[in-house]
Amino acid sequence: MPTLLLFDIDGTLMLKASRAHAEALHAALRRVHHLREIPEGKIEAAGRTDDAIARQILTLAGVSAERIDERAADVRVQACAEYKRLCPADLSDHVAPGALELLEKLSARDDVTLSLVTGNLECVARRKLAAGGLGHFFAPGQGAFGSDSEDRADLPALARSRAGNIAPERTVVIGDTPRDIACARADGTHCIAISTGPFRATDLYGADIVIDMLREVPTALTRIPGLAS
Repeated sequence: MPTLLLFDIDGTLMLKASRAHAEALHAALRRVHHLREIPEGKIEAAGRTDDAIARQILTLAGVSAERIDERAADVRVQACAEYKRLCPADLSDHVAPGALELLEKLSARDDVTLSLVTGNLECVARRKLAAGGLGHFFAPGQGAFGSDSEDRADLPALARSRAGNIAPERTVVIGDTPRDIACARADGTHCIAISTGPFRATDLYGADIVIDMLREVPTALTRIPGLAS
């Protein structure tokens, strides 16, 4: 049974590549809900799904929960359209150091499967990775995204199902926030946390292993009990 590696995107595979992403979501909220202002300073986005971020913004703006739910699908569709318009054609300068080399090395192995668990809407995730030159490492129909569930804790199990029902003990979430760790723990999967995002290594307690650079992932995998067997 291969080991399923579920990579986060922002702060993990790509760094500071979310400007157009945030602008697209805000533009969608303005268009669908006719918001005049976005209360950006009060929004905690790291590790959250796009739907959860949208809900927080709309709640702060005084939009009712019922209206948020009724128009959630419209916001997703509009955010995809806006990101298609706003996303730079080339995001290669935002690829995390060592990401390309790591994915090339892992993709050549027959004992691991590469996939995604990210709070990004799938349309955003796929386009962002493609612009960074990393999209071809992640097969269509695999992974789990913010467009699948507002609750990030739901995503690892869905990604495991899409990968052929890989067992939790053969699955590793690789991310950079406490919410990556929490979603792994909620599903009973392993977690490698990396301090390349907004959180320091000391903030990432609860992961199986905390690393500083992506190139450390292969060694980290050998240190997780049970994966080598």
